[in-house]
Amino acid sequence: MIAPASRFRVEIAGDTATVEAAQRLRYEVFVDELGGDGPLVDHAARLERDRFDPFFDHLILRDRAGGDAVVGVYRLLRPEAAARAGQFYSEDEYDLAPLRASGRRLLELGRSCVARPYRGGDALWHLWQGLAAYVERHGIEVLFGVASFHGTDVQALAQPLSLLHHRHLAPPELRVRACEAHFQPLDLIPDDVLDRRAAMREVPALVKAYLRLGGCVGEGAFVDHAFNTTDVCLVMDTARLSAQQRARYTRGVMR
Repeated sequence: MIAPASRFRVEIAGDTATVEAAQRLRYEVFVDELGGDGPLVDHAARLERDRFDPFFDHLILRDRAGGDAVVGVYRLLRPEAAARAGQFYSEDEYDLAPLRASGRRLLELGRSCVARPYRGGDALWHLWQGLAAYVERHGIEVLFGVASFHGTDVQALAQPLSLLHHRHLAPPELRVRACEAHFQPLDLIPDDVLDRRAAMREVPALVKAYLRLGGCVGEGAFVDHAFNTTDVCLVMDTARLSAQQRARYTRGVMR
C-alpha cells in the first residue's frame, strides 16, 4: 500500500503521450462537465486542446496508487514561450499592457483542473506544491491567468463579480482590462448593498485560493460563449505575499 505522503507525484510532461493524457482530463472537465468547445477540440479522441498547447509547459499530477494516472494538470507559459506563440493566451481576452510594461518576470497559468474523484483532498495541494517549485525555479514574480465562473448569464453572477470588483481589484500598475469588444463590467451591484457573505459563497474555490494569497482581479470580465464561462483575470504579485501567505503558498494553499 502506498503511503498518503508519497501517493502523488508532480512532473512536467515530457512526451506527447503525457500531454494527451492531460488533454484527455481537460476534456472530461471542460467539455463533459462544463460544456466547452473549441476549433481544435477532438471529440472523437476526447482531447481538449488548442493552438497554444505546444508552447505551454504542462504540470502534471499523477496518482501512484491509481496506476500512475494523470489526475491533475496546470498549463504554464513563460514570456519566452509566449514570444514564440506570438502572444499570451489571455491576450485574446485581456489587454496585458500593464503586466508587459512592469518589467517583472511573468508566468501565465491556465487550464487548471483535477479529476472529479480527487477534488476536496490532497491532490490539488500537491499540484500547488509543484507550481510553487516551478515559480521558484524560474524566478517568477507575477502570476496571472483567466479563471472561470460556469455559465454566461452575467446577471446570475452579479453578486460574486461585484464582490471581486469592490474588494479585490488589482492595483493600477497591474490592472489588466478586458478587451473593449467584449468588455463586461464587474460592478453590477453597489458595494453598500452587496451581501458579501453570500457573494463569496458563489466564488469558485480556485479563485478563493488566489484571493487568500493576496491575489486580485483585472478590470471587467470576458464572457466566453464557446467555453460556456464568464472569465476574470487573476493577478498575483509574489512580492506582496506576507510571510504567512508565502508559507501557505509554498506548503500548498489548497490543503
